[in-house]
Amino acid sequence: MDTTELLKQVRKLEIKTRRLSRHLFSGGYHSAFKGRGMSFSEVRQYQFGDDVRAIDWNVTARTGEPHIKIFEEERELTVMLLVDVSGSAFFGTNGRFKQEMLAEICAVLSFAATANNDKVGLLLFSDQVELFLSPKKGRQHTLRLIRELLHLEPSEHRTNMTSALETANNLLKKRSICFVMSDFMTAGYETPLRVLARRHDCIGLHCWDPRERELPDVGLLPVRDAETGKTQWIDTTDPDMRKRYRKRFEENLAKTKNTFLRAGADFLSLQTTDAYINVLLQFLRSRKP
Repeated sequence: MDTTELLKQVRKLEIKTRRLSRHLFSGGYHSAFKGRGMSFSEVRQYQFGDDVRAIDWNVTARTGEPHIKIFEEERELTVMLLVDVSGSAFFGTNGRFKQEMLAEICAVLSFAATANNDKVGLLLFSDQVELFLSPKKGRQHTLRLIRELLHLEPSEHRTNMTSALETANNLLKKRSICFVMSDFMTAGYETPLRVLARRHDCIGLHCWDPRERELPDVGLLPVRDAETGKTQWIDTTDPDMRKRYRKRFEENLAKTKNTFLRAGADFLSLQTTDAYINVLLQFLRSRKP
């Protein structure tokens, strides 16, 4: 992809997702995520009804009149987007790849965070960490995130979720909101996920194509594994085979959801044909205090 075409795609995605991000922001982004805590704001004279536990005894002793400390919620947040760019992400049968849908969701979340004056960071991973962008504020930084999401060509095709989660655990020093986005066709990442969810506000976002759950009855069908490159022929006329195929998908989805919930994280599942903004809005509203 040349630079001109890339800039056109970035601009097109910006126009689409900025409009959606306004719905997301007004729909509850601000209230769905808590700040890092309470920060000192000012000292003022004690008034009847104030909590005596808030009295600043040093100022009180110095002025001879009771004063209290005022605190306010520290609203500035850090949003970290961990996005799977392994081979299986570049699969789609309904007009777009899973990776394209994840790029849109990342753009929407980034613009919503920017509207709230929050920082946004990006970690792209396959079998290794392909790219890490430290969390920063502003539109220009968000546009850079989008460019990387659209332009990056991963060097590996397999998935290593453990490496990505461990990298995030090592690099994120302050409590953040971590969106882990993948089709979760991998295993063995339970321990680093628990560590991440204990230190940060963690949300798993599962993206899948309808053909990964249901196979049509179209006779013999060559199926290629996007991560290993291996191809095998399957007989889609066999109803038992189609049932087993669907059962494996549903079992993996249930296992993945359970893994996130047991770790203390939230979990969303979206197929590429979904109106994802509605699901995100519902999710944010469910998190309101």
